[in-house]
Amino acid sequence: MSTFILMKILESVPSRYDQGIYILTLGKLNKVYDRLTSYIKKEQKVLDLGCGTGALTLRAAKKGAKVKGIDINPQMLEIAQKKAKKLNVNQNIELYEMGVAELEREKSESYDMVMSGLCFSELTKNELINTLKEVKRILKPGGLLLVVDEVRPKNILKKILNEISRFPLLIITYLITQTTIHSIESLPEKIKESGLSIESVKLNSIENFIELVAKSRDRGIK
Repeated sequence: MSTFILMKILESVPSRYDQGIYILTLGKLNKVYDRLTSYIKKEQKVLDLGCGTGALTLRAAKKGAKVKGIDINPQMLEIAQKKAKKLNVNQNIELYEMGVAELEREKSESYDMVMSGLCFSELTKNELINTLKEVKRILKPGGLLLVVDEVRPKNILKKILNEISRFPLLIITYLITQTTIHSIESLPEKIKESGLSIESVKLNSIENFIELVAKSRDRGIK
């Protein structure tokens, strides 16, 4: 069963999002996010794409990083802001209602880290390619891209099992939210094509969920 399609349904009821995700993932997503944000250090400048209710944003802020979180859902941002105040990390966080199409506003080489937790799978192929190009541009030399998302398995049997489990949930998601998400095909390859180098990749047993770290090359390295 695709947790990330069910996540899309939960986005239509932001007040229940965090509790729903915890139940659906049996708390496993929290551990994944902890691993991902272990790369972040104090005073680093971090951008969280599709920050939602702030799962990654808050973790980075608690480490002392300066975080900008962006999302197109104002209700999710409102929840993230309340959580930041409750944890007393709001001084380290800026939240903006904006999408990845607006990344061109960001200055080149201005971020130490860019994070994406279950955001890329909501983009079309062209949107993803353009977003990765912008990520490369705004990352400082040696900066990292941290990604957790749903991907399409390469193994034929696993790919069939994945598609069978996804289909009914895709229908339900569309009926409730009038939107859908796309499991990403060949994400590491797309990231390489954008000019970033892959540092690490971790897949689950069915190979439909990825934890990935990519790095912006230092100056002078092509």
